[in-house]
Amino acid sequence: MFAVIQTGGKQYRVSEGSVLRIEKLPADAGATVEFGEVLLVGQGDSIKLGKPFLAGAKVTATVQSHGKAAKVRIVKFRRRKHYLRQKNHRQPFTEVKVTGIVG
Repeated sequence: MFAVIQTGGKQYRVSEGSVLRIEKLPADAGATVEFGEVLLVGQGDSIKLGKPFLAGAKVTATVQSHGKAAKVRIVKFRRRKHYLRQKNHRQPFTEVKVTGIVG
């Protein structure tokens, strides 16, 4: 069984036992979270599609850890204009493990 969920402005295809990194959630490690914005649920040949979300469908997951992604350098440069700006960014994430799909 698999599902497509929406969280943090992105869509993810998940199945039971899958581990994924999503945008940071305000939950402690070990806590259980529910995703109610389920777009699609499929099992074998049967697929249930929402318009835009499935009523009564949800995906439960446990928070494994929080962290930051790899560092990304941002450079703004204009030649011959004495203009150089350098910044770094590390995007925070939450790692969750999917425990159940109801739909």
